[in-house]
Amino acid sequence: MADSSFDIVSKIDRQEADNALNQARKEVEQRYDFKGTDASIDWSGEAILIKANSEERAKAVLDVFQSKLIKRGISLKSLDSGEPQASGKEYRITSTLKEGISSENAKKISKIIRDEGPKSVKSQIQGDELRVQSKSRDDLQEVQRLLKAADLDVDLQYVNYR
Repeated sequence: MADSSFDIVSKIDRQEADNALNQARKEVEQRYDFKGTDASIDWSGEAILIKANSEERAKAVLDVFQSKLIKRGISLKSLDSGEPQASGKEYRITSTLKEGISSENAKKISKIIRDEGPKSVKSQIQGDELRVQSKSRDDLQEVQRLLKAADLDVDLQYVNYR
């Protein structure tokens, strides 16, 4: 019997992220408490740039964007936001969407699988993803349960389950 396997990845649906940003932009433009504050949210290359005339307003725009991401099914673990920076008369927050599993997180996940997972399971790092193999599909499902229970600072998806 051939080994069963799946890949652990950390990816974001760019279209859903763009939809969430557009919804947040519309809400910021229409909400009464943002009138006259020059609050805005836009793409700036690969990053997301939030601008407002006060630190509290900038954080409020970020909060609106986070709620839209959650509604669209994107984990907040994928969003990396900085602190508000004063830039002239406005405050800016630069946020990025994290994709891929960093090598240190991949090593951490691999160690969890090795230490706490079933003994028949093997994992190997392949670039920014992890391949997990075992003869038993039940063991692979046990690994998925184990990783969902672990408190990792990266959003994981399980793909190519065969």
